[in-house]
Amino acid sequence: MPEIHEKRMRIYCCACQKRVKARLTDGFEVYPHREDLALLPFWKCDACGNFVGCHHKTQDRTKPVGVIATPEIKRMRMAIHGVIDPLWKQKLIKRPKLYAMLAKALGKKEYHTADIRSLEEAKKVFGLAKKLEKEIRLDSKEIV
Repeated sequence: MPEIHEKRMRIYCCACQKRVKARLTDGFEVYPHREDLALLPFWKCDACGNFVGCHHKTQDRTKPVGVIATPEIKRMRMAIHGVIDPLWKQKLIKRPKLYAMLAKALGKKEYHTADIRSLEEAKKVFGLAKKLEKEIRLDSKEIV
């Protein structure tokens, strides 16, 4: 019988607050109630049970989409996207410019919501996103 090797990758886990040896799994395990996600790849931290999805539509379909977040951080990330996504989707600002503004305001080289590692950081980004939203919407009204 062939030996079975589990695929593992070191990924930062927000709950464990360190890089962990995450295990590659699928949606059957992490979302048993979601048939539509069953065959998608996920990286799971077996120590805390949290997980992160993958860039499954790309050539490297098991590349993690950021770090392994807690449910609370995931909720804040969704709230952040709820503020910033309408701005570029409504063509009030180009997405790369918006992300560059967020990065600059945070003192970072690049900004990715999926890289947020703590609830405090998420709250900070959310506040910044709300401030930028107000400025961008105000600017777009002045142009019209």
